[in-house]
Amino acid sequence: MAGSNEKIWIIGGSAGIGAALAEAYAQRGATLVLSGRDQAALDQQVAKLGPGHSGAKADIGDRESLERVASQFGPFERVIVTAAIYDPGPVMQADADKAAKIFATNLGGTFNAVRAAVPSLRPGGQLVLFGSAAAIFGLPNGQVYSATKAGIVNLAQSLRSELWPGVDTRLVTPGFVRTRLTDQNTFAMPAMLEVDDAAARIIKGLDGKRFEIAFPRRLIWPLRLLARLPHAIAFALAGRLKG
Repeated sequence: MAGSNEKIWIIGGSAGIGAALAEAYAQRGATLVLSGRDQAALDQQVAKLGPGHSGAKADIGDRESLERVASQFGPFERVIVTAAIYDPGPVMQADADKAAKIFATNLGGTFNAVRAAVPSLRPGGQLVLFGSAAAIFGLPNGQVYSATKAGIVNLAQSLRSELWPGVDTRLVTPGFVRTRLTDQNTFAMPAMLEVDDAAARIIKGLDGKRFEIAFPRRLIWPLRLLARLPHAIAFALAGRLKG
């Protein structure tokens, strides 16, 4: 699907990985529609992309606002859902209201985005959901963020089975990428990537055939090995990360 005729909707496209993806796709000739809650941030990012691109205020927690974007700007060749919020820390120390908001935004919001996006895709179009390396195995201090990402992984797998070949559902599983979210972490983040590097890896993966685009390997593979170990060993190893 690569080429100058693509129209791509990025939900959460005003900052972080979403913004980097928008810039990279614009450079290869795609038309971008960016949505998010902050109109000023959207306008600023769209200005960077140049003429022909659009920013539309929409809250991932409000399905009707997403449906308005889909109706106004669709159909699309790709819809990429990057929007998420994060608050690191142990589960039992989490602020209950913040935790509820994380669940509602990350998992509930992704569900809202899916329901708005799928009818707006051209036949064979891509629906791209974002999991996380944090979803591979539940580690200390991942708080509820990791749980929401694990839910998104399961959702993406179900959608791949249900919608293929009419919709090409893909899952992105990034490790640590330098963004406003990871800036909140106070623990060591191995194999950290810059946002432009992450965007390039994602685009290369989406141009390919694999369902999951997971990177970097030097972080992903040890986590997958941990998830395959007997529980007693895996939990003992993970427990050493509590700090």
